[in-house]
Amino acid sequence: MQGSLASETLMVGHPQAHAEHPDHRVFGILMFLVAEGCLFLGLFMAYLAYSLTAPVWPPEGTPERELLLPGINTVILLSSSFVIHKAGSAIKADDVRGLRLWFALTALMGAVFLAGQLYEYSNLEFGLTTNLFASTFYVLTGFHGLHVMAGLLFILAVLWRSFKPGHYSAQHHFGVEAAEIYWHFVDGVWVVLFILLYLL
Repeated sequence: MQGSLASETLMVGHPQAHAEHPDHRVFGILMFLVAEGCLFLGLFMAYLAYSLTAPVWPPEGTPERELLLPGINTVILLSSSFVIHKAGSAIKADDVRGLRLWFALTALMGAVFLAGQLYEYSNLEFGLTTNLFASTFYVLTGFHGLHVMAGLLFILAVLWRSFKPGHYSAQHHFGVEAAEIYWHFVDGVWVVLFILLYLL
């Protein structure tokens, strides 16, 4: 009985056993992001429906939108995608110090983006209930901001765990990969938001 139990344990740890049970965690992350993408898509379609059916959009009396700060924020967020990709490349080369450096820089850029968004909110000349445009503006940017916050916490968690010896390596770095995929998603959503809310 003990011999068969030991052989089962060996089989579970054997590379062939892993081949029979492939790692689907990345697929799970992608499916989660597809669901999140559907939520954003619904909000985008609602915004477009409002804008295309309204006689005037944004409604009359809505103050002009400032482009400078959101433009700077956009550059920061999109640049952070290249930075976090450097972190992924570093860990694939077994460069844990490089991973820490690039993840720390990505976290800083994400924090600057959120700070810029809060500053923009504090200086806007319209509030949540001013009109339909204002309401959709705050819902869309606020919902995205929550995702940036979640991504920032995710990155900080990975960064914290990278200080545990041997936790991440070229062979084992799912946390790094998942954080990178999520961050690219957040950046992509912001590009669509920026075009809809500030350029159209």
